[in-house]
Amino acid sequence: MVSYKEIQASNALINDAMAPRVSVFVGGTSGIGKLTIRALVATGASVRIYLVGRKSSEERTHVFIQELHAINPKAEIIWIEGEVALLAETTRVCETIKSKESRIDLLFLTTGYAPFSARKETAEDVEISQSLAYYSRILFILHLLPLLSKAEAPKVVSVLAGGMERTAIDLDDLDLKKPGNFNAIKAHMHYGPMNTTTMEKLANDNPNVTFIHSWPGWVNTGNVRRGLDPNSPNSIMAWFVWLILEPLIGLFAFSDEESGQRHLFQSTSAAFGGRGVLWKGKPGINSLGKPADGLFLVNYKCNCTPNAKVMPLLREKALGKIWDHTQEVLRPYL
Repeated sequence: MVSYKEIQASNALINDAMAPRVSVFVGGTSGIGKLTIRALVATGASVRIYLVGRKSSEERTHVFIQELHAINPKAEIIWIEGEVALLAETTRVCETIKSKESRIDLLFLTTGYAPFSARKETAEDVEISQSLAYYSRILFILHLLPLLSKAEAPKVVSVLAGGMERTAIDLDDLDLKKPGNFNAIKAHMHYGPMNTTTMEKLANDNPNVTFIHSWPGWVNTGNVRRGLDPNSPNSIMAWFVWLILEPLIGLFAFSDEESGQRHLFQSTSAAFGGRGVLWKGKPGINSLGKPADGLFLVNYKCNCTPNAKVMPLLREKALGKIWDHTQEVLRPYL
């Protein structure tokens, strides 16, 4: 485990020269994204942050932005409204950012929720939670890779389930559309490996960009309630979340401050791939088991977990089908 003191010491080195000068946070209106933005702004560095979120979060986000300006007047926070569960909206947001910037140093992705309720599809015929946890994230990466490639130490951080991949993925029904095939457990078992295999391919194709798929552990963001069915407030799952799951998360979760600092460390430290804030500790091991750049599967302790038993099988049996399917879904939006 990378100790909290080591993380604080690393983050204390962030200054105007070392900070990600231009960042894009998708899902930064709450939870880990919001905590990481606060930690980045609190370094005092001159940063420009594009904060992407839904219309429903705009009012409270503007209050948050005012708080950030009070913490660090040098920080520039640019709000971009977008319903990124829709892939066409994701493309529009990306085009807006590309029209304003020539480079991006950090792309930080945290959208999504645990789908405890029945399957819900967008107007584009994509299941909402899968669009947020996978398709929209990959579409952001693909659109913004040219700008990331122009930065000195670019990073893509996707917070979901890095290192927790399993091989129990239905390659004949990647979108879980078959009757009875969609539930929270199966969704989790699909979205994690799909993110990891695609991000590893993109990392291999873009060696000048560092990719991190992070598993944050338990953080008390309140996000578990979002996946409940609002029409069934007294369902067994709702009672399970309220009486058991949320109290457990509250008991074992990192504090908001520590979670933000740990994800800021992942976003800036040279511990992962050798680019970023100087790191004198043990270098991270990428998903190929090497102390080189690429994709890093990072757990809540900020340890690299290459998942060496599962990843070779996913590369051999799943990568090609996942990538082909992803291209088919995203092609109209590229």
